[in-house]
Amino acid sequence: MLRLPRFKFLQPKTAREAARMAAELGPRAMFVAGGTDLFPKLKRRQFDVETLIGLEFLPRAIHNGSTDCTVDALVTLAVAARDEHLTARFAGYAEAAGLVSSPPLRNAGTIGGNLCVDTRCNYYDMTYEWRKAAGFCIKKDGDICLVAPSSPRCWAVSSSDTAPMAIALGGTVSLTGPDGEREMPVAALYNDDGIEYMAKHPAEIVTSLRLSAGAGTRSAYVKLRRRGSIDFPIAGAAVAVELDGDVVAGCRIVLSAVASHPLEARAAEDFLKGKRLDQETIRETADIAAKPAKPLDNADLSHFWRKRMVRVVVEQALEKVSDQRAGLGG
Repeated sequence: MLRLPRFKFLQPKTAREAARMAAELGPRAMFVAGGTDLFPKLKRRQFDVETLIGLEFLPRAIHNGSTDCTVDALVTLAVAARDEHLTARFAGYAEAAGLVSSPPLRNAGTIGGNLCVDTRCNYYDMTYEWRKAAGFCIKKDGDICLVAPSSPRCWAVSSSDTAPMAIALGGTVSLTGPDGEREMPVAALYNDDGIEYMAKHPAEIVTSLRLSAGAGTRSAYVKLRRRGSIDFPIAGAAVAVELDGDVVAGCRIVLSAVASHPLEARAAEDFLKGKRLDQETIRETADIAAKPAKPLDNADLSHFWRKRMVRVVVEQALEKVSDQRAGLGG
């Protein structure tokens, strides 16, 4: 049985205090909220941690506005998936939250934690003994990427379900650091790097997520995984479409699990703008959206098959949006 390492557990009372603790302690300290991804990785010795800083003091409420919604970082994925305002106005985000892992873990996992979830790779997400026998990878303890040995970088993939959907919905996060608060777009929160995947400062805490959408915005998320529960995505598509009547006034299409960051399919977005959501247009958009996806052999199932399936999940997400429009008489 894998056991947690020994560590100190600190319980600050405010976000500023927690951030200052993290800044003072440096890389051997980490924040913990739900812990659904962190604790298994500590057991596998994927992180070297001496101190955990608890974030249970953060608020956990959903604040609904007419065109936006602010979700506190400690709101659980289960609560977000069931919230009536989210399911009505931000259907794609509620859907993505409801597809993370399994019901017990969604009851513990938080929306802030899922935005910050570590990148994944078959050569990295193993026990210490397995990784030692295979030869450590560049992401932890080694000096080469085992999936692409000639590459100087780590190709571990972004596996958050909610991050692509938050980007598609123009989301912004509030951050608290040792010296104050700031906001940044969710799209700017990530680097295209399997190791240094977060663009925020390590001592900063995500305290809330704000989503915004006009009355004509429809959204959907489609996730591909081997099993219908528990598994991380091996391809996913987050789509938000702003409609003017039956014409697409704007859209964002963001892919999950095909790069080290949520990947926006900009060419497909440009192609779809100004068109109607008919079957031919949806198929052409999905073909264009799949082109920038370059999955490697570091996640479940064949990367060749996953590449082909990107087109399918984008098409399915756009069809869901089209069905929402039809259901509302649009």
